[in-house]
Amino acid sequence: MTSTVRVSDVTKRYGRVEAVRDASFSLGEGELVALIGHNGAGKTTLLKLMLGLIRPTSGAIEVLGDNPAAGEFAGRRQLGYLPENVSFDPALTGRETQAFYARLKREPVAKALGLLDTVGLGAASRRRVSTYSKGMRQRLGLAQALLGAPRVLLLDEPTTGLDPELRQTFYDIIARLAAGGTTVLLSSHALTELEERAGRVIIMNRGIKVADGSIDELRRLARLPTRIRLKVAGLAPSEIPGWAPQDATCRRLNGHIVEIDAAPERKIELLHRATAAGNAVEDVDVVPPTLDELYAHFLRQSEQAP
Repeated sequence: MTSTVRVSDVTKRYGRVEAVRDASFSLGEGELVALIGHNGAGKTTLLKLMLGLIRPTSGAIEVLGDNPAAGEFAGRRQLGYLPENVSFDPALTGRETQAFYARLKREPVAKALGLLDTVGLGAASRRRVSTYSKGMRQRLGLAQALLGAPRVLLLDEPTTGLDPELRQTFYDIIARLAAGGTTVLLSSHALTELEERAGRVIIMNRGIKVADGSIDELRRLARLPTRIRLKVAGLAPSEIPGWAPQDATCRRLNGHIVEIDAAPERKIELLHRATAAGNAVEDVDVVPPTLDELYAHFLRQSEQAP
């Protein structure tokens, strides 16, 4: 996989404050990567460094093979960026705004205006931006970020203000871009949305990269228990099935549901026990650790590190 972004031992300080410390990672063509962390974790600083808006205090960044902070950065037109808080001239219409950015990027205006339909703004494109809701302004920002089919797309809280239908449309768009080879880095707090969509997750805490990998890789590293939920017939409200291991954590949920915490290496054993002949199990769900739980685990781990 060809790398489009390389971050090598990057530190960024503002006075005595370290916004990013010794961060290293690379992003490849066609990757859809989630960058997550609490406010102040260094996510937006990393995006600004990749855009060349600020320079690292130490370390090096390459985007499309070049330094993004260089005055003649050749790859600038191949970058797309959506900031967390978009701002446009309120006196312009959506069409006029999109046409303005298309000319800045030297992209065909007619093709650029078609992106307004893609993001669901076609019907409102002739209205002034001053009449747009937050979600509509966010969609206009996304249309601007998609100009020129960028090779690298950097998105900071892109689904803020979007309703569920438009969120799905947004993720469909970036999935198609990634499938076509675009590198997508998405900074967001919407962990539930990202869990099934991001091929890789980078977790930041206090400017430090504390975890990096696919969801499955992070689950293997964290070794958090898997929850096994079983619908068991004929149990008294507080009863635990006799086949449940004595050393396992068991809970009763509403009605006939029994939930058991299973260590990764015991998951198959517990499923065999539960579904053995004679047990009145009517249904089984296996719930692996969620991205929210993995995020909390790696943050706790980093806070406890010496």
